[in-house]
Amino acid sequence: MVIGSKELIRDINSKLVLETIMKEEPISRAAISKQLGLTKATISAIVQQLLNTSLVIETGSEDTVLGRKPILLRFCSQAGIVASIDIGLNTISVLITDLSGEGGILKQIKTPPPEYLSEKIIELLTATIPSFPASFYGLIGITVGIHGIVSKNHISFSPYYDFSQCNLVQTISSYFHVPVMLENEANLSVIGESIFLSDQKTNLANISIHSGVGLGFLLNRQLYTGTHGSAGEFGHMIIELNGRTCPCGNRGCLEQYLSERALLSEFASYSARSTATLEEFIIEYQNKTAAALHTMEHFLYYLSICINNIQNSLDPDIILINSSFTTQFPELIEQLKEQLNYRKNISSTIAGSRLQERSILFGGICVSVRNFLGLDHWIL
Repeated sequence: MVIGSKELIRDINSKLVLETIMKEEPISRAAISKQLGLTKATISAIVQQLLNTSLVIETGSEDTVLGRKPILLRFCSQAGIVASIDIGLNTISVLITDLSGEGGILKQIKTPPPEYLSEKIIELLTATIPSFPASFYGLIGITVGIHGIVSKNHISFSPYYDFSQCNLVQTISSYFHVPVMLENEANLSVIGESIFLSDQKTNLANISIHSGVGLGFLLNRQLYTGTHGSAGEFGHMIIELNGRTCPCGNRGCLEQYLSERALLSEFASYSARSTATLEEFIIEYQNKTAAALHTMEHFLYYLSICINNIQNSLDPDIILINSSFTTQFPELIEQLKEQLNYRKNISSTIAGSRLQERSILFGGICVSVRNFLGLDHWIL
């Protein structure tokens, strides 16, 4: 039983009603009352408030044999729009959607020098937002995915991009007059993936392999970040004593061997070229060249170490892998399982990412919508 002021209880009940409508829509007032164990009068008062604030709409009637047909309720996803941004090493991606993550407009530009970052993001958003129809609330929030450590909406460490010359939160929020939230890209990725899992696992680990290696972890369906926001920095787990130098100050960090950047560098070196692109690697792997096969063996080897450590330390229900390599070659997941089973039977389910590079952006949508609605769970 919740004990507190009438205002507190009313607020808690309002959240429960809104969450129920979003998860079960279309749903009647009577069905909400029965599901939550609240009186019909309480439900009617809360629903009326949600109707008045344009967060809920009435949509048709439920088919019944006897009696008055109950009016059905839906979440009004068109009441506002939300922006999500992924600041990658080479590309900035922006996704604009409604409050349910639908109707997405995706734009990308080349990542500018740090001193122009805030202005370029504002320019990109300003050019994209008008493409969406006008709504009751307009833009309700912006989430920015950072490839680094974020704590209390502050970037404390980013190995491959200098954020010291730009105050993203203050500059962008002052321009658009909405909340701007920073979050680690791997954390956003696991949030995005969790929303689109049909069976909604309780404990979910998502390995994000891009310019670095990150881990997003949902513990009991809640994001776990640790005391200072660095709980998912698996890329800086040392796997080779006195190994390759890392921008974090250590040597032998996992991401110096498993990141896409490190693997393409290794592939280029092995094939006697100065640089190599992902597209070039894909073509050569399809042609089974020695350099590409060698690089892929290293990818599977170090990824198996990563998964083995995650299994032993976190024991999640499912481990998702978000990598361009597994996206292009899904059969690698089965090869990885075989390699892992040679060492120890891994109890977690291992699967490829559903959303791939969009998981960060959809996770950002979830963060802003949850903040705007004041909800306690990730819902879209």
